Amino acid sequence: MSAARPLTALRALAVTATLPLLLTACGYGSEAKKEDDKAATTAADAGKKLSASEVRIGYFPNLTHATALVGLQEGLIEKELNGTKIKPQSFNAGPSEIEALNGGSLDIGFIGPSPSINGYVKSKGSNLRIISGSASGGVKLVVNPDKIKTLDDLKGKKIATPQKGNTQDVAFLNWISEKGWKVDPESGKGDVSVVRTDNKVTPDAFKQGSIDGAWVPEPTASKLVSDGGSVLLDETALWPDKKFVITNIIVSQKFLKEHPDVVEAVLRGTVKTNEWIHANQDKAKASANARLEAEGGKPLDAKVIDPAWPSIAITDDPLAATLKTQSEWAVKAKLIEQPDLAGIYDLTLLNKVLKAAGKPEVSDAGLGAK
Repeated sequence: MSAARPLTALRALAVTATLPLLLTACGYGSEAKKEDDKAATTAADAGKKLSASEVRIGYFPNLTHATALVGLQEGLIEKELNGTKIKPQSFNAGPSEIEALNGGSLDIGFIGPSPSINGYVKSKGSNLRIISGSASGGVKLVVNPDKIKTLDDLKGKKIATPQKGNTQDVAFLNWISEKGWKVDPESGKGDVSVVRTDNKVTPDAFKQGSIDGAWVPEPTASKLVSDGGSVLLDETALWPDKKFVITNIIVSQKFLKEHPDVVEAVLRGTVKTNEWIHANQDKAKASANARLEAEGGKPLDAKVIDPAWPSIAITDDPLAATLKTQSEWAVKAKLIEQPDLAGIYDLTLLNKVLKAAGKPEVSDAGLGAK
């Protein structure tokens, strides 16, 4: 296995669940009064109707979108909305979700970094903001072990990615480039055939032999393994600290401007969801599976979800520095021009929510809205 090129992006720290700070006083005096006042204010705010009657939230039926799956399934996001209804919308890849956001049929979405970058650049910074992280990791290269035994064996083979320009597609094209191989990013033809295939049909394509492997997120990766595939590479091995953003939370700038209270409430829900996931791993895994069953009519087998679940790190941190690196990969692949990402993040509301929960604030790596 050849060594991956060292990444130059700054290392970003994932947010971990922490307990609220305890008062050093004994429950009386000025500190206790401040806490009582704060609790009263929170209770009063919780009773207010929010400025929108509905919020349309998009996500993928992937385990890398566990925050959305669990948050919706357990009602943890809805609980914070005080009567504002959630209209969930499921997507199979990032570009189609960006189209919905840009077209005004979606307000908030869980999505990968590459379509976030593409959507921001194509709208010249006018249509979206990244407002939180959601997940890191959970992406693997799975191959037919009878045809491919080493990474060098990929040359001349057909390898699937979910969609041209999506996060896994960009990562795979970059990996190919690091090997010194050539692939046309538009057609996918070259030293390796990059076959853009919907995650829903990738397992069948793999079983039929029309592809030799796939660079895909969970649970598709573990589905391929259950069908006889072998994990040749976990993408976390290519990143410092084995952390990279796989799922962001984005918002329409119009919706953020008109309904910041709703956006803040959704973020309170996602932060509480992530905390619940960390504290209840088995229950959270079952909850995500129940949501996937509701989406597709069939739950994941234990042999699929059990290995898939621990490979995904749930986090509030958007790991903004790793998005910089992914944008460099997209430029190198000639999928986008050199982007101006200044302003792609607005973590103001997230950091407000984190601070109120006694959690550390997170960084936008210098790419925040001014």
